[in-house]
Amino acid sequence: MTQKKLTLTRIFSYFKIALTGKEQEFTSGSIRRAVFMLSVPMVLEMMMESIFFLVDAYYVSSLGANAIATVGLTESVLTLVYAIAIGLSMGVTAIVARRVGEKDISGASQTAIQSILLGIVIAIIISAIGIIFPKEILGLVGAEPDLIADGYGYTQVLLGGNVTIMLLFLINAVFRGAGDASVAMRVLIFSNILNIILDPIFIFGFGPVPAFGVQGAAIATTIGRGSAVIFQLLILFYGWSKIKVAFKDIVFRAEIMGNLIKVSIGGIGQFIIGTSSWVFLMRIMAEFGSEVLAGYTIAIRVLMFTLMPSWGMSNAAATLVGQNLGAAKPERAEQSVWKTGKYNAYFMAIVSIFYLLFAEAIIKIFSDQALVIEYGALSLRVIAAGYVFYAYGMVIIQSFNGAGDTKTPTIINFFCFWVFQLPFAYLAALVLDWGAMGVFLAITFAEVLIAVIGIIWFKKGKWKEVKV
Repeated sequence: MTQKKLTLTRIFSYFKIALTGKEQEFTSGSIRRAVFMLSVPMVLEMMMESIFFLVDAYYVSSLGANAIATVGLTESVLTLVYAIAIGLSMGVTAIVARRVGEKDISGASQTAIQSILLGIVIAIIISAIGIIFPKEILGLVGAEPDLIADGYGYTQVLLGGNVTIMLLFLINAVFRGAGDASVAMRVLIFSNILNIILDPIFIFGFGPVPAFGVQGAAIATTIGRGSAVIFQLLILFYGWSKIKVAFKDIVFRAEIMGNLIKVSIGGIGQFIIGTSSWVFLMRIMAEFGSEVLAGYTIAIRVLMFTLMPSWGMSNAAATLVGQNLGAAKPERAEQSVWKTGKYNAYFMAIVSIFYLLFAEAIIKIFSDQALVIEYGALSLRVIAAGYVFYAYGMVIIQSFNGAGDTKTPTIINFFCFWVFQLPFAYLAALVLDWGAMGVFLAITFAEVLIAVIGIIWFKKGKWKEVKV
């Protein structure tokens, strides 16, 4: 057998092991193998999350520009929910990974319970606001009256059912921190299959189910995510992963909750900064009309499909950092970050070239309107031009978070998004009259800046001294 065949056979063998989750020791042995074993299921998990967006966009696109714009504006608001969910999940992953590295499985399980309790409380508050004020929320982000009248039901259902988003992120963060990335992946595969089946049924109607239009996409997605949460809880309580919890564990533990909130505040802060910036960018884009906004919305959803796998590799780096710091191996943690960043850059470079060459053809899958295609393709090309920088930036930022140092990325995000990106986008798009191009350039330049500053800060090594 040739060397090439041996290599391919070994890769295929590793791939099968990664999908089954049989290997869970990441604090010793080959770093490259550890990165691979964690990255494969995490990349697939994040791709499954992005498929939610693409499936909804595909079906909703047939309902017209207003429906697509409704989805885009609602998602811009939902990013604030994602900010809280992802911010909390960073704290969860960091603490669970550290406890697992210390061989304290009981402590990891107790952290899991506290994160679920905290997530439910926050979700109830957001649900109340979303159910009562969906029209006002769409109005705040620049929706026109006819768009609000047609699409507020979509906003109401997704915000009202945000507990499914919150718990899906938090419980999968527990699995990732424990090194059970394949479990998180299987949960999202199950959820996506349900969403793909239910989307056309609730959007267009089928049998006794009436056609809900754009609201049907929200109903299908919420049912799909809710079913996945039930699946997650079964896994946790029946001990089908490294982390197992029991009903007797469902008690408030002030010390663990306090530590979780302390570590998570930075994560929530950095994502609120990033996502509120995203909301303001959507508000600027709304000035250019529904067609331009629809093109931008489609492009962002397509971009998310490839950013999510990159995010998956970044999550792998976070887990490796947390577990290796817990095992008192900081140098191994650092090596894991640089290797993961390199692999992520290779992937993103290939994707960037693909988008630059085939932008129009990709947008045409979702719309046949000339203006939608023009601006969708333009945003794809401009934003994807900085993909290699995004690759390193995402890995570095997640590595800080995996170490429990959520403060540093918060400072970086504040400077790059609020101090640089928003003023640049406003001036370029509206004052200098560059139009939508000003927003696209602001996104790319800000992400490049995050990568450069993040790498400089990471090399200082202070993240190795953080205690959680």
